[in-house]
Amino acid sequence: MAEADPGIFAALQPVEERQVADASELDAALREADRPFVVRDLVSDWPLVAAANRSPGEARRYLLDHARDMDFTVSTGESGSNGRMFYDEAMGMNFRTLRAKLPEIFARMEAEEGKPDAHPLYIASTDMHRFFEGLAEANSIDLAGRKTLDGIWIGTPTRIAAHNDFPDNLACVAAGQRRFTLFPPDQFRNLYPGPIDNTPAGRAISMVDFHAPDFERFPKFREALDHALVAEMEPGDALHIPSMWWHHVEGLSRFNILVNFWWRDTPRWLGQPQNALNLALMAIRDLPQAEKEHWRDLFDHYVFRNRDEDFAHIPEDARSVLAPLTPQSAEHIRGFLLRQLNQ
Repeated sequence: MAEADPGIFAALQPVEERQVADASELDAALREADRPFVVRDLVSDWPLVAAANRSPGEARRYLLDHARDMDFTVSTGESGSNGRMFYDEAMGMNFRTLRAKLPEIFARMEAEEGKPDAHPLYIASTDMHRFFEGLAEANSIDLAGRKTLDGIWIGTPTRIAAHNDFPDNLACVAAGQRRFTLFPPDQFRNLYPGPIDNTPAGRAISMVDFHAPDFERFPKFREALDHALVAEMEPGDALHIPSMWWHHVEGLSRFNILVNFWWRDTPRWLGQPQNALNLALMAIRDLPQAEKEHWRDLFDHYVFRNRDEDFAHIPEDARSVLAPLTPQSAEHIRGFLLRQLNQ
């Protein structure tokens, strides 16, 4: 895979590195962190990392020993794309998504390995518990009781456009070298996000090619780079990506494996903020400006400011969804919305 312009990445501030002696220190670091940090060798004792350090073939054999007899989803990109999984010129995708058994996918990866015109192959976020038996248990990390979604990402050299995720993330490199380029949430305008409904994997992505940024088309990207952090990672290293931080991810080796753990500090019954944004696009964005200003004021009153004094005139036991939410009142809102949307 061709290297990116070193002038872009070499000038970036490195992500802070921390040392943690045990699960308690890791828990404290995760709870207090509002910026990314790297812990070197955090998962270097994993059997998967040990297999990968021996060879890509050993890593594949280790995964096959644990894989269930199921069809996996794999994306195959274009030859000559330099591993970039992105849009094509018509704003479709420049990759195809296929279903196949893991031995077949790995055989294809091995056959493509090292070819200058290789088609990138990428198994994106795959549930370790559902698709593998015993893999998650043998390659785990103590996250102090956090309820996590445990995913594995497997591929040849790839470039995944900058995007963000709502949950917090601990991303652990199990095989190959990775480069993460990260941006604070407030830099989203300077990253030029694409569509929010037509996306490669469910999240809006930056339209900027980090290997060849077009500063005439994307001039504010220069400002984003002033705030960027970069993490160059080896097998066994872990990176904490806080909620909503943008991250551009590159698998730099001929065979790469990433294991990540997602979690929320808020209960899942609160729902996904992205759904509220999508609904507001449909119901509010195209209203006359005066009406939009009124709805902005209502959102500020009920959602963003949300002060007790604003609702003091309502008896406390009659505030319904204006009171702090519970699983029951959240379900009440969800049911109400579904009924309204289906009318």
